[in-house]
Amino acid sequence: MNPTNKITSSRLFQLLGSTRKARIVSTSALLLAVCAFGAAGVAPLAPDASDLPVKSVSQEIAMPNIAAQIDSLQQQQSTDHYVHEEKIRAGDTLATLLTRLGVDDEAAENFIKKDKVAHGVMQLKTGKRVQAQTDEDGNLQWLRASVVDGKDIPVKNISITRKGDGFVATETAAQLERRVEMHARDITSTLFAATDSNSDGAKLPDSVVHQIVEMFSTNIDFRSDLKRGDHFNVVYETFWQDGEFVRAGRILAGEFTSRGNTYQSVWFEDPASKQGGGYYSFDGKSLKKAFLKSPLEFSRISSGFSMRVHPISGNWKQHKGVDFAAATGTPIRASGDGVVDFAGTQGGYGNVVVLKHWANYTTAYAHMSRFAAGMKKGTKVSQGDVIGYVGSTGWSTGAHLHYEFRVGGEAKDPNTLNVQAQAPLTAAEMARFRSFASDMTHRFALLRPAGSNNTRVAAK
Repeated sequence: MNPTNKITSSRLFQLLGSTRKARIVSTSALLLAVCAFGAAGVAPLAPDASDLPVKSVSQEIAMPNIAAQIDSLQQQQSTDHYVHEEKIRAGDTLATLLTRLGVDDEAAENFIKKDKVAHGVMQLKTGKRVQAQTDEDGNLQWLRASVVDGKDIPVKNISITRKGDGFVATETAAQLERRVEMHARDITSTLFAATDSNSDGAKLPDSVVHQIVEMFSTNIDFRSDLKRGDHFNVVYETFWQDGEFVRAGRILAGEFTSRGNTYQSVWFEDPASKQGGGYYSFDGKSLKKAFLKSPLEFSRISSGFSMRVHPISGNWKQHKGVDFAAATGTPIRASGDGVVDFAGTQGGYGNVVVLKHWANYTTAYAHMSRFAAGMKKGTKVSQGDVIGYVGSTGWSTGAHLHYEFRVGGEAKDPNTLNVQAQAPLTAAEMARFRSFASDMTHRFALLRPAGSNNTRVAAK
């Protein structure tokens, strides 16, 4: 053996390294190199893809039945229904309305004209919605509409439905959905300009605006006190039917900031109470006067609470009430919250309504020409509600209202009494009030701009 090619054990250790760590690293590298050479030698043994055999496969595919699909579509089209919606226009007749609704159905038109319930469609007011479904030939499948009362409030829904070769008409009581809305507005010029603004996507209803004026007019002169930068928040109820706005309801809470002062008022009607609701400050104090000074908006006192000669008997006797001169038919308002204790004819009083209020207070309204709708014993009324109309029934020589204020059943002069503002809330009512007021406070906090902390009560 050639001495130059001879590797001794000492020489091998020198190649691998002098330390144990170095020898381990060198040995590992050597093994990896051997594996790499082995893989390179094996790789060429795999077959080339271009040398693999190729096989062609052919198969028949069934074509869809186009004629069957067309027939199915034609059958579907023959049963298609179309829903139309229109609003009543001034001068509309049944024929013009049905034409706009896409109804070409003489039988349906005749049914609506003759059926007592269906005929209500012809009494709809301008602007009210009517929906109808027809087939492709214009035959009526169903028709729906809502009938409203004198205050534009839906009172019933009319539905006309095809049944075989005829029709059936039904009416149901309107079901209104109550919602609570809250809005904030800044005054830039006038109150009405602010309420007409739709900066948050909604214009405030006129009835809400009028309530705002009534609620805060004791503290704010809306003709001269408002200035740019004043602000108000309002929470009120609205009523909807089938997604359509019907009307606005009562203001539940209001907050008005004018010239740096903030006035607040919240409506509270205890469900367990029979005396109706009222506006309160947020600490539970009533903001409403117990009784109106006059049950008539515009009138004069023709005879006070005093001794006088009776105009019919001619006798000198005590006149135990206050007479207000007014024309026949003038609306008479409830002077305070209460419940109807009597409504009917009563001797010399003629047509009379007696209201029972909180504690031992009652009021009587005599000589009415007629009663307001719904006046019967047990009916709950609120201050300002119309309960009847001025007349001259009973012992009366002319149209006027005889008004009595009674305490414990005895007539008293209302001008000399110091009546408490309103029955205070009981402990149980106060607990329920605080829960309701807390919700309104939270709503105001969401609406209120930063920096308005000077709060005062809004007197009503």
